[in-house]
Amino acid sequence: MANDTPKNKKQHSAKEMSFWEHLEVLRWHIVRSAFAVVAFAILAYIYSDFIFDKIILAPKNPGFITNRFLCKIGEMINVDYFCISNLVFKIINTDMSGQLMMDIYVSMIAGVILAIPYVLWEIWRFIKPALKENERKKSRSFVFVTSILFFIGVVFSYFLIVPLTINFLGTYKVSENIENYITLNSYISTVTNLSFATGLVFEFPVLVYFLTKAGILKPSFLTKYRRHIIVVILIVGAIITPPDIFSQIMVSIPMYGLFEMSIYISKIVYKKRIRKQNMAG
Repeated sequence: MANDTPKNKKQHSAKEMSFWEHLEVLRWHIVRSAFAVVAFAILAYIYSDFIFDKIILAPKNPGFITNRFLCKIGEMINVDYFCISNLVFKIINTDMSGQLMMDIYVSMIAGVILAIPYVLWEIWRFIKPALKENERKKSRSFVFVTSILFFIGVVFSYFLIVPLTINFLGTYKVSENIENYITLNSYISTVTNLSFATGLVFEFPVLVYFLTKAGILKPSFLTKYRRHIIVVILIVGAIITPPDIFSQIMVSIPMYGLFEMSIYISKIVYKKRIRKQNMAG
């Protein structure tokens, strides 16, 4: 009788689903995710004035929290380089429909970012039937952890990488005879691409977790190439920040901490996998 319970019937039918049935289920997960993105994008479009004035354009202003913090540090060490006291570049629009298209583009990016938790939840719902009961319990925190890491990456980029990059590139001059007039498209692409890309980079511990669990990656590999990774982190920090040691350190330390956390996660998962294999053998 135990084999005829609704739960077992559901699992049994899930196992017998054809490829096209699985594809149909996946399609509806994608459709619901797309609706969530569009809904958040519409909400962002409604409040586009706030998003542009208070969020997108804020990092270039001297009053932005990061810029004020750097200015205070500059005053403490008596270095004017860190202090941004005036706006030295202007953002211009050169296309007739440029501002409208940028408004739509930013709204869509905001929709994707805000809908990330729901999209991840839909992904988890799709793979959930293929998991065993113990795997389901362990994976319940997947949506929460992945979403938190992504948002931490976005916030980290927005409050640190973005203002440093904008103020360096926006004030850089090869000659005093050349004025900087930054196009709206260039500015917004810099802000959104950096923020979104950093959010994805912060998913590295999650990637390490699944690769280790699948037996593709070992913690020994990460520790073996730790020095190489440190060099890569420093190079990345040098590329996305102004050419000064202070800015590079501010960006590189959190990234290195993320790498060390990934090693720790990999070691835990690897030990559990080896222990399970030994018990099975």
